[in-house]
Amino acid sequence: MWSYVWLPILLSLCTDAITMVKAAESPAAIFLPSQVGAADDDESRAFDSRNYVCSAPNPDLNYKPVIGILSHPGDGASGRLSNDSNASYIAASYVKLAEAGGARVIPLIFNEPEESLFQKLGLVNGVIFTGGWAKEGLYYEIVKKIFNKALERNDAGEHFPVYAICLGFELVTMIISQNRDILEKVDAKNSASSLQFVENVNIEGTVFQRFPPELLKKLNTDCLVMQNHQWGISPGRYEGNIALSSFFNIVTTCIDDHGKAYVSTVQSKKYPVTGVQWHPEKNAFEWGLSRIPHSEDAIQVTQLAANHLVSEARKSLNRPTSGKVLSNLIYNYKPTYCGYEGRGYDEVYIFTQQRSLL
Repeated sequence: MWSYVWLPILLSLCTDAITMVKAAESPAAIFLPSQVGAADDDESRAFDSRNYVCSAPNPDLNYKPVIGILSHPGDGASGRLSNDSNASYIAASYVKLAEAGGARVIPLIFNEPEESLFQKLGLVNGVIFTGGWAKEGLYYEIVKKIFNKALERNDAGEHFPVYAICLGFELVTMIISQNRDILEKVDAKNSASSLQFVENVNIEGTVFQRFPPELLKKLNTDCLVMQNHQWGISPGRYEGNIALSSFFNIVTTCIDDHGKAYVSTVQSKKYPVTGVQWHPEKNAFEWGLSRIPHSEDAIQVTQLAANHLVSEARKSLNRPTSGKVLSNLIYNYKPTYCGYEGRGYDEVYIFTQQRSLL
């Protein structure tokens, strides 16, 4: 008789023991409270709640980072949205990239008075140089001044990241090499591609440092990044330029539509400066080009690139007063939808600003 009484109890104890052993053997497994024998009464829930702790913020990190994005000449739509000669724009996809990583954005309007421009630069924790076409004149000079200011801030002890994307990559290449003719023609317009990692490259500290191994493998074989440019630089020319090779490490290369190799990702050896010839923002936030990859893996590339940018910006301890930040945020402007054309950008922020003569 007693054996019948004890049998259910023994079976229950064995079940609990097996569950606990499995949990110990599989640290990566996730178990619900009911699977590890947690009681379901009010007293137990009250006790369990006291075991949860909200970690204190790291005082060495800035949890409200702001990214400055430099505007580009024009309206982003070949004059369809604005024919004002002073117009400049920022594609909304770059704003969304920063926001996806957990940052806010202040637009840096390239042709506004320099005093105002650099006051705004003092409000941000990092900068994005976007894609586009302008490689000379005022735009080139402003990019050069902002880039040099970013290096100065890093040299002074502030961690201040720079993300140079497509045209931004090309301009930084020209600036560091001090050669405006260093770029070469490539055929990579509206083209999705893989990324070929340089042999034995160390990805620690690069945009790829938090990519899971499986995604890194896919980047090497699948078309997960968007290219949209007709200028680039071959690995041989890049390494052959002393200024470039001493400033940057080449991380990845790509092959254009005619089999020509070009540098596609670089990371500064000394500064938090990342250059990518490809477009991390387009996978998740642009729909106007037919070859943009939108797979789950491609979206993960966008998200991880955004995470890297903003994680670097959080290391900046520049913390201006909130009033100045709030009055200059991109939220003070309205984006213009231009995706109905089925080409180009989906949304842009357009700025009209007469440059000061001072």
